[in-house]
Amino acid sequence: MNRGQCRDYLQKILESGVKFGLDNVRTVLTALGEPHKAYPSVLVGGTNGKGSVCAMLTEILTLHGLRVGLYTSPHLVRVEERVRVAGKPIAGRSFDRLLNVFKATVDALIRDGKLSAPPTYFETLTCLAFLHFREKRVDAAVLEVGMGGRLDATNVVEPLASVITTVSRDHQEYLGHTLGRIAMEKAGIVKPGIPVISGVTGGIAREVIRRQAREARAPFIEAFENPHALGAEKTGRGYRFRFRWRGRAFNYSPRLAGEHQGRNGAVAIVTTLSLNGPWKAPSKPTILRGLARAAWPGRLEVIGRRPLIILDGAHNEEGARAVGAYAADFLPRPLTLVFAAMKDKDIPKLTRVLFPLAQTVVLTGLPMPRAATPQEVLRLAPRPGRPALIEPDPLRAVRRAREITPRSGSVLVTGSLFLVGEVKKRIDF
Repeated sequence: MNRGQCRDYLQKILESGVKFGLDNVRTVLTALGEPHKAYPSVLVGGTNGKGSVCAMLTEILTLHGLRVGLYTSPHLVRVEERVRVAGKPIAGRSFDRLLNVFKATVDALIRDGKLSAPPTYFETLTCLAFLHFREKRVDAAVLEVGMGGRLDATNVVEPLASVITTVSRDHQEYLGHTLGRIAMEKAGIVKPGIPVISGVTGGIAREVIRRQAREARAPFIEAFENPHALGAEKTGRGYRFRFRWRGRAFNYSPRLAGEHQGRNGAVAIVTTLSLNGPWKAPSKPTILRGLARAAWPGRLEVIGRRPLIILDGAHNEEGARAVGAYAADFLPRPLTLVFAAMKDKDIPKLTRVLFPLAQTVVLTGLPMPRAATPQEVLRLAPRPGRPALIEPDPLRAVRRAREITPRSGSVLVTGSLFLVGEVKKRIDF
């Protein structure tokens, strides 16, 4: 397949939808020589904070001198962003070559009756990541769970550690409608005897994860076993954190903005200290430098000044509250909100948190069937009590927001990672 045919192939399997289960992935990986077993890995699941924790872990291990592979989802602009080695996305030519290898293997398996249908989009990209990491001879791979955990394609690995950042309500149509049920799916990445690092505090979710670890005889390591372990101090430009864990103290100011990044940093610290890899443990200065350098696009990312323009992919209530807290503390007023969301998200809760932050709300859409229209958002949202403008095109929505916002104010673009990606893809200002 050439480049165009590769993209057509990916689009076709993307349209086939979501399917959970590990049998197809295991069958394909076996035929490919089990590339996921060629290097140690860290598996990072949870509801929010996965990408940030992955970025922090990757930066720490890289500064420690390791060649690190990073697999994340979704991408914002180009699919190649999901697969990185030493900080660089896989080259388009390498991606297409590996996709051809993958498709030839899948076609042979289907022809031999060992597969009934091609793997899904996410399964395909997961297998490509494993192949690329093997080719590049990585020392370690950091893998972000896509959705849930128990039946996620990444869960075929036997990691050095399984990390669960947080548990809150998201993807309920797939994972269940209670925190206990969602936690069960997230805790599906717990492996016999393999350390579980948890950033979950209190409630049924913590109990579910702890019980799962006990049944698997897996060490259960809580980042916040002391509820007062993490302290935050607001500075002129963000936050400085002090974290104490098992007699050690860490003072850090993450490059990633927001008070919630203090918790993500603490989870990354505990994970780093708990890894029993084929290398000596990173030093405290290396850990702190990693937290200070780790970046992650689409998370309170600044793309413009005067007015300040910020992108964030918050798409559930917990994420919206984190962004809202940052906006209340640090974004200059007046604030204009550009908002779009997927139909399957809890739009009333998202808008209840985000709309009161803004002087003006600009509702926009996205070029995909899953997206809610601006009119649907307006119908589901509580009465905003302030002007709500409609501009269906996301780039024009951001331009309009910039035009109506004083240069001393700010524009916050949020509600969906797909909105962030669409703006980044087309940004021309």
